[in-house]
Amino acid sequence: MTETWPQAPELARPRVLRQQWLDLSFIHWAVEPASVAHYFPAGTRPDTFEGRTYVGLVPFRMVMFRSFLETNVRLYSVDSTGRRGVVFLSLDANWLPLVAGSRSTLGIPYRWARMQHHATGDRHTYSTSLRWPRINASSTIETLVGDQLELGPLEHFLTARWGLHLSRAGRTWYMPNEHPPWVLQRAELQTFEDRGLLASVGLGGLSSRPPDHVAFSAGVPARFGLPRAPVPR
Repeated sequence: MTETWPQAPELARPRVLRQQWLDLSFIHWAVEPASVAHYFPAGTRPDTFEGRTYVGLVPFRMVMFRSFLETNVRLYSVDSTGRRGVVFLSLDANWLPLVAGSRSTLGIPYRWARMQHHATGDRHTYSTSLRWPRINASSTIETLVGDQLELGPLEHFLTARWGLHLSRAGRTWYMPNEHPPWVLQRAELQTFEDRGLLASVGLGGLSSRPPDHVAFSAGVPARFGLPRAPVPR
């Protein structure tokens, strides 16, 4: 298992982007690394915890210039230099300029969607309906939030991720970020109606079984640096 660091390393300047991630539900399934290895860009591989890697489904609110909603499907990566990160299979958002700009400049797989988030007491409900060519997919997710969760090695593995690996111009780049350590709460998945969302990224089989880990966070502020030199193959 790759060692984990719950505290972010100092982010080198220039710092090009500020965001706030709010009202996040973290839903994770443990999978065999070989079953998802083909999704990883050159120079990276599945990062593992006790021999398994994880698929994350994370609906939340984001503030970046304005407030909008996002639901992403993500994998956990480590590259040939030892940097641990995230590989996004999809990022669905209800702000079209962000979708278009992120896809064209960085090649990040954003997709446009109709989305809603409602919070009633300790219940958070997220709905997504894609508005994307040739993909018919939607989902409804409801989580019930409980007490604060003491973070252990698995929680650090899933959340202490200080960058993302992305493919652009035939190369793999690492875009670093920093944010305070997460404060997580226990959560229970009350509703998960997956109408093709996971299948749209080739992981529809996960819908047939309960997740292995569910948590919630009120959120953190985050900053990003410039993408760094291509990852060695």
